[in-house]
Amino acid sequence: MKRNVFYVLMISILSMVFALPALSQTATVKGTCKDDKGNPVPDAQVTWHNNDNGRTFNLKTNKKGEYFSLGLDPGTYTVTLSKDGKELDKATNYKVGADEMTLDFDLKKSQEQAVQETAKQKGLTPEQVKQMQEQQAKVENYNKSIGAVNEKLKAATAAEQATPPNYDVAIASLNEAAQMAPNEDLVWFRLGGAYLDSAKTQTDPAEKTKRYTEAYNDLQKAIDLKKSKTPETGASGAAAANGQLAQGNAQGAQGNAPPAQGGKPAVQSAMDNQRMAAYYDNFAAAAARVGKSDEAVSAYQHAAELDPAHGGQYYYNLGAVLTNSNATNDVKIRKQAIEAFDKAIAADPNRADAYFWKAQNLVGMATTDPSGKIIAPEGTTDAYQKYLELQPSGPHAEETKQMLAALNATVETTYGKKSTKKK
Repeated sequence: MKRNVFYVLMISILSMVFALPALSQTATVKGTCKDDKGNPVPDAQVTWHNNDNGRTFNLKTNKKGEYFSLGLDPGTYTVTLSKDGKELDKATNYKVGADEMTLDFDLKKSQEQAVQETAKQKGLTPEQVKQMQEQQAKVENYNKSIGAVNEKLKAATAAEQATPPNYDVAIASLNEAAQMAPNEDLVWFRLGGAYLDSAKTQTDPAEKTKRYTEAYNDLQKAIDLKKSKTPETGASGAAAANGQLAQGNAQGAQGNAPPAQGGKPAVQSAMDNQRMAAYYDNFAAAAARVGKSDEAVSAYQHAAELDPAHGGQYYYNLGAVLTNSNATNDVKIRKQAIEAFDKAIAADPNRADAYFWKAQNLVGMATTDPSGKIIAPEGTTDAYQKYLELQPSGPHAEETKQMLAALNATVETTYGKKSTKKK
């Protein structure tokens, strides 16, 4: 009886042993991650995704760039190395058995392999592929920063358009933008314009001069940068490839497109010319304020040549600079001023101030006869009278009437009235 019980008990124990499930096999994975300079990649994520059952294991590297994990199911894996949300490298169809597996990531080697593969596919040399990749990296870096730069430009625009304008805030934002994008001519143009406008509001002569000088320097930098850009692209480096700066207040006036230049479409060429004309216009204003009249004259001439559609304004500004800078009453300079005002009038026959200042320069060349009568050059009274016709109550109306009286000329104007004939 006892023997039978013992026999039954042994059979039961054996049955329990044979009923246990077989232990599943798992693998151990480890590796070291290095960047393209051979340095460890710490705090990175190494994601093991089992393509067979869909399970994912997220591992993390230590300060030495090492990672380690137990318990991975055998299978085919996609392994991704990433950091801060950016994928750095990847291994596909990586077979894992029931052993310890070592998978290292060496970004330098991976990049070299990628270059070789790309070169083979595209029929290029490895050096050409590297150049392409470097250019693409520049584009990506530019596009990352351009958003922040545009925000600074928008903040500056808002400050300039406030009531009253807050030029100091605008200048601060534009200085930050210039630090972010030091090679962008538009940023320096905007900064120079802000200094130029802010100088007009200053009461302290030293501060006013300082701001005009800043405007002169920044606008010169904008012009130099614009000139340095290749005719084929019209924009430098990455800016031409993808991202674009918001122009804000810096947009030049739009006019008729001149013929295409440097292989660029006519519309693009016209826009480039208009922008450069605006640069020269502001630069000339700053140059005149810091006593560089010759540079101001040259800049206004460049502006008028680049943007004929708005040449009237540029020629008027040129005439004003010549008039204001002619402290010695140089006849040659007066003739140059008159020529500039004539061009402004030809572009816009209703520009009243151009007639007034033309007449003022003509009067400056007047002589007197033996009786003391003023003999003004031909066209002087016509210019004064045209001013009164266009602006009978304008800011120079009384002065104009006095000058006509001194010249013994009759004030004639039909502005706003119908002419009548006496019978």
